[in-house]
Amino acid sequence: MRDRKVIDLPSSNVSCNECSLQQLCLPQSINGNELDKLDNIIERKKPLKRNEYLFQVGSPFDSIYVVRSGSLKTYSPTIDGQEQVTGFHLPGELLGLDAIGSGQHPCVAKALETTSVCEIPFESLEELTQSMPTLQHQLLRLMSKEIFDDQELMLLLGKKTAEARLSAFLLSISLRFKQRGFSSTEFYLSMSRNDIANYLGLAVETVSRMFTRFQEDGIINAERKHIVINDWDTLQQLAGISQLSEKEACTKKA
Repeated sequence: MRDRKVIDLPSSNVSCNECSLQQLCLPQSINGNELDKLDNIIERKKPLKRNEYLFQVGSPFDSIYVVRSGSLKTYSPTIDGQEQVTGFHLPGELLGLDAIGSGQHPCVAKALETTSVCEIPFESLEELTQSMPTLQHQLLRLMSKEIFDDQELMLLLGKKTAEARLSAFLLSISLRFKQRGFSSTEFYLSMSRNDIANYLGLAVETVSRMFTRFQEDGIINAERKHIVINDWDTLQQLAGISQLSEKEACTKKA
């Protein structure tokens, strides 16, 4: 596979100091002693299997979570018993911040594949941030990013065409892989077409038709969940962000 870096994700017993994802979820200025203190409060549990739950709606809020390997989706059950997908979470990303206010999780988090997480007890984290201003700042930054991402999703769903929504989604996944040191042009989607359609507010038939059209136009190659981006510029134009280079888009998303 061209331009594809082997995904060598950390095992469940690797410490923060040895983890390849620490630059994504930890402040850059954290020192060794502070890192040891944080590492001491983190719980690393048995990996979740595909379709197992990390938490469900109404579960008491005790901890926030960092994805260590694998991926999860979050969704809210609807009145008619369906799902409304609200996000997909890759290694280095946090879950559970939206439960801080109410003390209960407002959504479901479900593993899309075998997934490991770091569990950080929130009470212990609060105590630690009082003596570590850089960690407190990082937590606020991540909370701000979550708000920004929610706003971006609302704009995406409210103003853009089906081809723009799917283009923006593929670019988002691509850039998130790039931030983790993997290929931005060749990757696997762990989520189903149904989940993608649900997340983008589209019919699954529309998403399938868009994938086929993008492939016929030579923009991407799509073989089941394996995606190769052939034409980054066209994908940006379809997404409505043609003024951004790949580097600028990655910086903006970060």
